[in-house]
Amino acid sequence: MKRLLLLGLVLLAVGCGGDEAGEPTEVVLVTHDSFVVSKPVRAAFEQETGLRLRILQTGDAGAALNRALLTKGNPEGDVFFGVDNNLSSRALDEDLFEPYEPGALDAVPDRYELDPEHRLTPVDHGEVCLNIDKGWFAERSLAPPRSLDELADARYRGLLVVQNPATSTPGLAFVLATVARFGEPGWQEFWRRLRANDVLVVDGWEAAYTAEFSGAGGSEGTRPIVVSYASSPPAEVVFAGKPVEEAPTAVVEDSCFRQIELVGVLRGARNEAGARELIDFMLGERFQADLPLSMFVFPVRDGVELPEAFRRFAVVPEEPLELSAEEIGENRDRWIREWTSIVLR
Repeated sequence: MKRLLLLGLVLLAVGCGGDEAGEPTEVVLVTHDSFVVSKPVRAAFEQETGLRLRILQTGDAGAALNRALLTKGNPEGDVFFGVDNNLSSRALDEDLFEPYEPGALDAVPDRYELDPEHRLTPVDHGEVCLNIDKGWFAERSLAPPRSLDELADARYRGLLVVQNPATSTPGLAFVLATVARFGEPGWQEFWRRLRANDVLVVDGWEAAYTAEFSGAGGSEGTRPIVVSYASSPPAEVVFAGKPVEEAPTAVVEDSCFRQIELVGVLRGARNEAGARELIDFMLGERFQADLPLSMFVFPVRDGVELPEAFRRFAVVPEEPLELSAEEIGENRDRWIREWTSIVLR
């Protein structure tokens, strides 16, 4: 009986990601569906640490965070990646993470560090911006919008597609951009003007960019203005069916809102030591250099060389629109309710 009990305990330890001595053999990363890491970089982490990296994707960023909050204290993994500056207050208010300050933060500019208690560590940034279909506007000899305010002009009626901020992180970022630009109550009036100008609202980025936006490769969309990212033009070049010399889309720099993605050690993690090793690795040069062509975002670490497509076609706004995480946390839910009342009802 004792031998059977001992065997059962050993099997349980192995099944939970540990070796026969109970030491963890894997680290589990909980993240959103858009997370990508290249096979060589993933293999490098596993070789350096001796840990198997298991990736658990649980929906878009908002859905993944909601699921992590429902399991707080008894998490499904060890590390959570993908909470951004627009949602970070929810995670911190709910005590989702354990503090950890990686040494590599010395290589990260202070502007990306949002949590002085180091419960969240910045990994990447990717500004949310209006993108335009250059060919569509050229064919009609119509100048594309150069600013947020111009979107409400009659000449752009029926041309814009955006995402619902209640269901989409870029949709939320774009609403925050209008708050940062126009203030209270100017942003509400701006959205009333957009509604009168036949703005189209869809649930998420995929539906907006690949289905409704005319500038996406292979799309049958009819709307030449979309909420997307500063890195979308180089993505169009990288994924083009044949080599192109110029990006078919462009960014309206006046509209860009800074989005920072962060990572943290989940409170109650089974492999807290492995979680810290993974965060160290994510701030390392190899992982940071992998970010642009894996997830089409920008590294936060200084000195990381960008790939050619980013150097030629991406926009890094000098002065992106921003709101503090504290202001977003205090007002986000109200702003979403007010937006819904103005635009959808």
